[in-house]
Amino acid sequence: MSYTTTEGREQLLGEIGKSADILALALASLSEAYEQLDEHSAEELERDVFRPVQLAYGRVRRSHTEFAKRHDLQGRAFETAARAAPSHGAKELVESAAQAVSQADATLATLQDSMLPVEVGDPELRASLEEVRMLLADVGPRARALVRRFGR
Repeated sequence: MSYTTTEGREQLLGEIGKSADILALALASLSEAYEQLDEHSAEELERDVFRPVQLAYGRVRRSHTEFAKRHDLQGRAFETAARAAPSHGAKELVESAAQAVSQADATLATLQDSMLPVEVGDPELRASLEEVRMLLADVGPRARALVRRFGR
């Protein structure tokens, strides 16, 4: 299937935006989990899971905006995701966030594997996508380790 450079860049923006939306959901779940934890566990959650996801979310949003500006494309506003229902326990919220992070990372990996960032992107975007994926790389194992300690 052929596409124009503009269509390819718009597709890139769409996939990057999708990843940002998924990370926003993860942050909402982590914020609610934080409120339910004791002080020590909440600090671990913030340091090991929330902070890397927050940094990745900020970076993917900035990448989206900067790429759109560099190529005179229409960017988009990013909405804060609604907080997760407090009826869910901290364990379920952290697990849900870890799944969302995995989904966002998979979306970015698929995008990178498609070669679209090489064909219609630019070096700044490719570097940024790699940075986001590096920020997310340890979130799943850290979240699982934290969840295993809940209730001890």
